[in-house]
Parts: sequence; C-alpha cells; structure tokens
Amino acid sequence: MAATFNGSDDLPMTLKAKAAAPIRVLIVDDSATFARNLERWLTRTPGFTCLGVCDSGEAALIGVPGKKPDVVLMDISMPGISGVECTAQLRKTMPQLQIIALTVYQDTETIFDALRAGASGYLLKRSSMSDILNAIRDIRQGGAPMTSTIARRIVEAFQEPPATGTGDSELTVREREILDFLAKGFSNKEIASKLEISPLTVKAHLAHIFEKLHVRSRTEAVMAYLKPITEPQAPPSRVPSKTRWR
Repeated sequence: MAATFNGSDDLPMTLKAKAAAPIRVLIVDDSATFARNLERWLTRTPGFTCLGVCDSGEAALIGVPGKKPDVVLMDISMPGISGVECTAQLRKTMPQLQIIALTVYQDTETIFDALRAGASGYLLKRSSMSDILNAIRDIRQGGAPMTSTIARRIVEAFQEPPATGTGDSELTVREREILDFLAKGFSNKEIASKLEISPLTVKAHLAHIFEKLHVRSRTEAVMAYLKPITEPQAPPSRVPSKTRWR
C-alpha cells in the first residue's frame, strides 16, 4: 500500500531538512563596501546563508568550488578575470550552479555576454535589497530574474533591424559614438564611463571597428573614420567635348 502524507509532520526527515535548508549564497565583487552591506543583509534574513565574499574572479574560481553555494551573485567588471569570464569557467566545472549577474552595466552587449557565459539572471546594483533576495528565491525555483530595464533592453535588441551595407556604412550608432570619443582622445575607461558601459564592452566594440575599417590601431581607426570628412573630394574632371570634323 502506498504511503500517504497528511501534513508537514508526515514528511520524511530528508525532505523536511531540504525544505528548511537556507539558500547558500556566495558574493563575487571587488567593491568591499557593496559586498559587505549585501553580506549583512543575507546573514540577517531568514532562509539565507552567506558563505562569504570573493573579491576577484581569480579568488572565485578557487572559492566557489570549495564552498559549493546554491547561488552566486557575480559582479561583471573586475580587474583581472572579469565576471563574464569567471561565470563561463565556473559553469564549465559546475553546470548546476546558479549565477546572477549583479552589476551597474546595462548595455546590451554586456547583458548578452553575461547570459551567453551562463548567468541565469541579471540585476542592476541599484536594485533594492528585497528585489535581490526575491531574485535569489526565484532563480532557485527555476526562474530567470532580471531588472525590468534589462528585460526591456533584451526585447529591444531582438526588435532591432539587421545592419545593411558594407564598409563604413556597417558601423553601428554605438561604434560611431566610440569613434567620436576616440577622436577626442578619450581612453577606454573614460569612454565606458561616458556611455555607461563596461570597459570590456568598449574593447569588444573596438575589435569590431578595427575589423570593419580594416585597421590595426586606434589612430588608424580614427583616421579612417574622419577621412571622408577631412579630405575634400576632388572636383569632377571635365570631359572634353567632341570636336566635329567637316
């Protein structure tokens, strides 16, 4: 005869323990202040356990497999191994690991890079603590939590018309913005700050720009970009009229 359960008291101990077990969270972030505040919230909230903080991608590649968290909150822009690369490497060795990108960057390229690397959620650091906690609960239940702004960016990316044309005409609006800043002498970090994207995204854009303009340096890219503007076009040559012979 099959066993029946009439309430929580009838549940086997293993199921009870699993249901009552707090969600084990590990933070990967090089911002000590942000990570410390987040750690405090997790520690004080019933149903959560913070296993600690890794302040770099390199530390996370060692610490995460050893701690075996249920969920990792991953910063994207860190010196050395980036959050995107760290996510990709962790998911190769721990395919069941749930990772939520938690960052200030909301440009489409960074979002897709993180999701392609294996992140199952994407939140902005300006999200409220309750939103972050709800996202952790959601991802444990099979969801893919995202800040509404991020979800909108993804929808807009799929609605963009495909690029047409060849050569310089293939440059996107964002690539032209970056070239404008390059022409003014801005560094990658300064461009990232101006456009509110990550330095890694700027670097990726530059690689695409170099390929499209068939150049190998920032200087050559700027020269190729400004050439149609700075170099006057030669006046059309006059075609001599045909001489009539009698």
